[in-house]
Amino acid sequence: MDNTRLILIMALAFILLLMYQSWHEDYPSVPIPTTVSSTSAPNASIPSAHSVPKSSELLPSVEPSSSITKLPVATTINLLSTKERIHITTDVLQLELDTVGGDIRKIGLINYPVKVDKPDQPFELMNDELPNVFVAQSGLLPEKHAPTHKAIYQVEKLNYKLAGDSLEVKLHWQGDQRVSVDKIYTFHRGSYIVDVKHVVNNESDQPWKGRLYGQFQRAEATLAGDSKFLYTYMGGAISSPEQRYEKISFDDIKDGSFNQENRASWENGWIAMLQHYFVGAWIPERDQEYKYYTNLQNPGNRHILGLYGPEQTVAPYTKQDFKMQLFAGPKLQDKLAELAPNLDLTVDYGWLWFIAQPLFTMLGILHGWFGNWGWAIIVLTVMIKVVFFQLSATSYKSMANMRRLQPRLVSLKERYGDDKTKLNQAMMEMYRKEKINPLGGCLPIAVQIPVFIALYWVLLESVELRQASFIFWLDDLSSPDPFFVLPLIMGATMFMQHHLNPAPIDPIQQKIMLVLPVVFTVFFAFFPSGLVLYWVVNNVLSIGQQWVITKKIAGNVL
Repeated sequence: MDNTRLILIMALAFILLLMYQSWHEDYPSVPIPTTVSSTSAPNASIPSAHSVPKSSELLPSVEPSSSITKLPVATTINLLSTKERIHITTDVLQLELDTVGGDIRKIGLINYPVKVDKPDQPFELMNDELPNVFVAQSGLLPEKHAPTHKAIYQVEKLNYKLAGDSLEVKLHWQGDQRVSVDKIYTFHRGSYIVDVKHVVNNESDQPWKGRLYGQFQRAEATLAGDSKFLYTYMGGAISSPEQRYEKISFDDIKDGSFNQENRASWENGWIAMLQHYFVGAWIPERDQEYKYYTNLQNPGNRHILGLYGPEQTVAPYTKQDFKMQLFAGPKLQDKLAELAPNLDLTVDYGWLWFIAQPLFTMLGILHGWFGNWGWAIIVLTVMIKVVFFQLSATSYKSMANMRRLQPRLVSLKERYGDDKTKLNQAMMEMYRKEKINPLGGCLPIAVQIPVFIALYWVLLESVELRQASFIFWLDDLSSPDPFFVLPLIMGATMFMQHHLNPAPIDPIQQKIMLVLPVVFTVFFAFFPSGLVLYWVVNNVLSIGQQWVITKKIAGNVL
């Protein structure tokens, strides 16, 4: 197996990976149910009514807002009960709360517009209408004595705007046993963190017992603008001392497998709903034990991921605060790392994160120097090429030697015809006499592959590159090149590399290698231009190094 065959296999594997990811997005492995189904948190070990609440109390039921049993995906229908809407504007967020449950029903990110050419239209992270239902809910249990996300709150006014450094929005709930609750949202200037506090005021002569919970409801839908050629994870995630970052996919929620594992209580964890570039996360208070649960609600196939805290007692004629934090915004690693342990892992670099993380750090440093993400990508690519210079040289020397022997290999092919056994024996004898290892270029290439894959995920996952401009017509490195200039340049560089590599003896392989530049050009035409920019620079540098080595060893280059 020579270097050409190795490159061929790598290229075909990469194409098959892209095709599989696209197919997996269009055809999920588990069909979406159309009937009402519920998977509740396990309660077989509940010792009393005052320990863990029953699943019917903890997990939401279908709100009686629609009697439709099957909904077309394109239909816009509000599946959640609604009363009055509270509109809140800060310097970075536009929100809508509902007096039903005090839920966060809509969130727009002011500094992250939908498109470059629509700077005044904020990206909508949360929404309570199909097809992309995504809401944040919280409340107190048990339902009979506390406000859940189905309770009706009272509010002083319906419009709030941040004027100073912080803004407080208070909602009030009055129970029937001299227990009242104030649900208070606190927003901060320049922050995507929302402090959520439930203040229980027990004016009765009996102790009040209850617990705090928070959850997300999200429908599985394809987001506008997402590429069919690039797979990015959408779904839930949790963190615990046992596992710093664990994905809870929509399929896990559907089949109830997560609840069936009977997990212990966890401290210092969080739950999150992820999508490309953005995340919503509930972060409870530190050093308190919380349990996680999932559920599935219809209509709308709303996947629910939640957590609930320990039972606490509020003495008669006293008040007590129940606190959590909500993060709803871009996956900015430094901000997420400061907010909660391991929350920065929601920037999912895959299993090569230990390589990707330093690459992103270096990319950020270069951006600080140049003030442009495009130039940062170019310089980082050059730096990586310098690090692997000697390994690449070893590989190119092996290819050049193979190229030098190419006429003699063709002669052997003509002499032995279809007798592959004798042909291989003659070829190995030639390699031995010439002191050439046909696999000499494989290891250097294999060593570099993890770094290239890690950088691929860095450029794909980092929200910092979203709508980042480079030069000329490239005003968004996270979107495809609108004029296909970079993909065409990349295809041309691949074609040049093909002529520098030793040609396969097999005519079929020769034809496949000629077609590959065209195939990759088509694929990369739909890739983010930041990724294509990296490949173009890497190819150009590789061509220069390989041309010099091939010229020195094999003589004729073209």
